[in-house]
Amino acid sequence: MKFDIITFGGAVVDAFVYTNVQETKNKMCYNIGEKIAINKLQFSTGGAGTNTAVAFAKLGLKTGAIIKVGTDSNADLILNELKKNKITFLGKQEPGQTDFSIVLDSKDHDRTILTYKEKSNDILLSDINLKNLKTNWFYFSAADENSLNTQKALALYASKNNIKLAYNPASYLTKKGAHHIGQILTHAEILILNEGEAKDLIPQGDLFNGLHALGPKIICITYGPKGNKVSDGTHILTSIPRDIKVAERTGAGDAFASGFVTGIIKTNDIKTAVKMGSLNAESVIQAPSAKSGLLNWKEMSRQLKNTRIKIT
Repeated sequence: MKFDIITFGGAVVDAFVYTNVQETKNKMCYNIGEKIAINKLQFSTGGAGTNTAVAFAKLGLKTGAIIKVGTDSNADLILNELKKNKITFLGKQEPGQTDFSIVLDSKDHDRTILTYKEKSNDILLSDINLKNLKTNWFYFSAADENSLNTQKALALYASKNNIKLAYNPASYLTKKGAHHIGQILTHAEILILNEGEAKDLIPQGDLFNGLHALGPKIICITYGPKGNKVSDGTHILTSIPRDIKVAERTGAGDAFASGFVTGIIKTNDIKTAVKMGSLNAESVIQAPSAKSGLLNWKEMSRQLKNTRIKIT
């Protein structure tokens, strides 16, 4: 089987805990000994490896997912969701507990996440059958420890086998400097990261020039509520987000990244890709959980015709 894209990243079950805890100076505080009422409790699958895989599949790409899960009931939830969305499981299931996160929601619908990651950081190259990795694209989300080493090996494999690579690291990786993930950046076609992560990698000088020099051909820097900027090495596009009522922000970054990468794959047009990423993220933050608001290709196509997202 030939895939359009294969994702590599985390697979967890998220417990969304909704309370009326008020934010104070960008903090959510829980008093010692206090019993806090939960307004709503919701469970869903998460992790960037599965979030993006489902997003790509819903947007019409033939998708595989390199993830690792345990043998508990949470693993069943994840594997069943992949099957439901016609995503091929390319990782490994082994004895133990599947990764788990608790998403603490505030009154203003920002969140703090407590996460337990054992399996997702322990994906070995020996866990993967390279013969099954017939694909046009890889999408790597943030991974550490053994999984990061495997991503580095697969980045080289991608370069040797004419597979394009999109990469979305995280601050715990970028804070260690460009050399820490340089083996992936060198082979990346697309790099998506936020402003803080970009400055971690390029502490001085022009961010886009510095990041392009590391290897990526297309770079997207997100600025949260201020929108994002995308460079192809020649032009820089700036998009301004619309004012959207937020239900839950978890998964917005994965939704944007997967929409953007799909736009590049399907249209090879950066302006369209930015619109697709923005529309996908806007839809996700209006619904609970990281996947329930993801757009399918029919919905995306309809919204693309009517969108008023401003791009300069």
